[in-house]
Amino acid sequence: MPPDDPNNPNVAPPNYVVTPQGVVPQPAPAPAAPAIQPGQTVLRESQPVLNEPAPEHLLEHERKTHEVLEVRIYGHSNLLYWWPVWAVGYLAAAMTYFDGDRYDIGGVAQTDLMHPSSSLGVAFFVTLFLVILISNVTVRGLASAIVVLVVVVITLTFAYFRLWDTILGWVAGLRIHLNSGAYFWFSTLMFLSWAFATFVVDHMSFYRIKPGQITHEFILGSASKSYDTQNMVLEKYRDDLFRHWVLGFGSGDLRIETSGARHEELLIPNVLFLGSKVQDIQNLIAMKPDEFGAPVIG
Repeated sequence: MPPDDPNNPNVAPPNYVVTPQGVVPQPAPAPAAPAIQPGQTVLRESQPVLNEPAPEHLLEHERKTHEVLEVRIYGHSNLLYWWPVWAVGYLAAAMTYFDGDRYDIGGVAQTDLMHPSSSLGVAFFVTLFLVILISNVTVRGLASAIVVLVVVVITLTFAYFRLWDTILGWVAGLRIHLNSGAYFWFSTLMFLSWAFATFVVDHMSFYRIKPGQITHEFILGSASKSYDTQNMVLEKYRDDLFRHWVLGFGSGDLRIETSGARHEELLIPNVLFLGSKVQDIQNLIAMKPDEFGAPVIG
């Protein structure tokens, strides 16, 4: 057949093309992109961006910017160290309740529940005596550790061999016995006083430390006092083993000495977690007030 014969199978009709698979429709050409007019903004599809890590100096700046740039220091009274008194008292009340015997005292109808051994009363009174001594007499170094350890070892040894009844019996029979009510009510009053003083009264005033400034603030009242942290000196005292480490769980006394035209010395007693607090304060006072803008309060 002639090449231009429409019945020739090798000739494709209009809008069709010849392929090895046969004659197929010709795909429509893609529309031409419109011409960009002067001053016209063209939006193009964004390409995926690789998640590359930010430079180290930017990460460090972001970390410092989001740090808590404030430290609050709370001083506590010596009642902070009195928690062993109510703890041992509640323990003695429980032991008296489960192992005690009932005694008729004064001929009343209701008998009192008391522990038959004087060891329990001796342990409670020794605990009370040691807490009074440790919380009011400051003995730094190993001296306090030696004194307290000797007293504790003697008390527990005599209690283990049940010698306290015999020893106290030598002194005109003056043995130590408390009923369960005495242990319970004394421990309850001691616990309420300790909790109120530690978590309420001691938090009425505190020291707020920011970069470049330390302020003594009071909850009840508008009075406050500020000091410059430039060339400020920090000293921590917590070398009383039983007072600061055993009873205070790492507490200590903090001494702050300010410099400048008005030289003052601030003594903050019985600060909990003193080691970490001092480290945070040292980091803050090393910063300039305008280094990171407004401080972030944590």
